Amino acid sequence: MPNLLITGTNRGIGLEFSKQYAETGWRVFACCRHPGKADALKQLAAQHPGSLSLHTLDVADFDQIEGLAAELTGEKIDLLVNNAGIYADTFRGGFGATDYQAWLRAFCVNTTAPLKMAETFASQIAQSQQKKIVCISSKMGSIAENTSGGCYLYRSSKAALNMVVKSLSIDLAPRGILAAALHPGWVQTDMGGPNALITTQQSVAGMRQVIEQLTPQQSGGFYAYDSKEIPW
Repeated sequence: MPNLLITGTNRGIGLEFSKQYAETGWRVFACCRHPGKADALKQLAAQHPGSLSLHTLDVADFDQIEGLAAELTGEKIDLLVNNAGIYADTFRGGFGATDYQAWLRAFCVNTTAPLKMAETFASQIAQSQQKKIVCISSKMGSIAENTSGGCYLYRSSKAALNMVVKSLSIDLAPRGILAAALHPGWVQTDMGGPNALITTQQSVAGMRQVIEQLTPQQSGGFYAYDSKEIPW
């Protein structure tokens, strides 16, 4: 039974990832800040006793990441999905009104935390069969695709995440670990809103195919949920 370690699972894409992998026979270590308050996640865990476990993790707290690693000592991690992320831009922000503290928070959660997760769990990933790290990025982190400006906090944190993924693919290649950045699409979540184009089910199903088919030649790439490569 392969093992998935995933962050940000209390709702949206993270919850759907947990659901789909659990339903296909994976063992899922589902992490979020407040598992006790995550009713949908608790219901999912009850439906998959023994294969889906809940773990408290605020990815911005690096001591908690170290604590999770101690909790999961001895577990091989076939797939790490760095899903937790925040959208820190506001309508009152933008050029001339940048909230720099919020920007630092966005970088911590969206960029540095995924690297910390990779550093902390690399040895357990290397011991597994599949050896994959996936970071949920966004097309908004693509410099080539930016034709509308704005969203400085979110765009820059995701562009930086893409660079983290690229470096991971190089530095971890000798250990057989693959890394990729994935754009989930415009998804009907709390972040994407009700007018988004696709459901969480469609997004996650597509990303799972990309993950399953990921090759060493594709490691370090930036791909959409429909397998299309996204320009940096």
